[in-house]
Amino acid sequence: MVTMKSQINKPSALITGSVFIKRSLLHSSRNAEALIMAIALPILLMLMFTYVFGGAIDPSGHYVNYVVPGIILLCAGFGSSSIAVDVATDMTNGIIDRFRTMPIRSMNVITGHVVASLVRNLLATSIVLIIALLVGFRPSASVFSWFAVVGVIILFILTFTWLFAAIGLVASTPAAASSYGFVLLFLPYLSSAFVPISTMPKWLQGIAEHQPITPVIETIRSLLMGKAADSQVWWAVGWCLLILAVSIIWSTWTFKRKAGRR
Repeated sequence: MVTMKSQINKPSALITGSVFIKRSLLHSSRNAEALIMAIALPILLMLMFTYVFGGAIDPSGHYVNYVVPGIILLCAGFGSSSIAVDVATDMTNGIIDRFRTMPIRSMNVITGHVVASLVRNLLATSIVLIIALLVGFRPSASVFSWFAVVGVIILFILTFTWLFAAIGLVASTPAAASSYGFVLLFLPYLSSAFVPISTMPKWLQGIAEHQPITPVIETIRSLLMGKAADSQVWWAVGWCLLILAVSIIWSTWTFKRKAGRR
């Protein structure tokens, strides 16, 4: 009888997860500065590259069509990085110990952060894309290609959100988590996001061609401009799924090690 009662009173994983997602979204709404920066910084970079450097890089005036896919991923990466600080804060302020006293799976606190970050980043990415259209971005993608672009962006955001969550779990302090995550934000600059890889020094071309960001950018760029993505789409999806799997396993193992058995 006691066992049946405890099973009845224990909240379901769906209810617990929704509570933690709501908690993370409320925290985001109270930290408007971080959301504004996640939107403003990519927009400022897009305007700078388009109007300041664009004429020198592409005198034809079509540079905005080239740079927007890179800006979209930069926006997604910058927005995802904040979860590292949020997770590190939860792991160091004692809130996890309080969750452990409740009949819930406290690992859901990390899942809540991930889902909330995905929602925030999709909103920020949508705003950046609207601004891009206003400054001259003219994609020629079909309806199917747009769905494919959205799918790739969601997969990329989800992948790097879990990666930043893992970084937040292993970091000793929120400040350390912010520093570790900042390093990953340089990856788009070492890719084909802003200039063709062929214009880079020979020793750098190999790095740019074989890092995870480049195939994602090339896939999005090809789909948006109505071109065939060829093998890049498989490399993009493959890299994302690999990093996603490693990040989830890493996060789960680290959380159990730090917070005890769940």
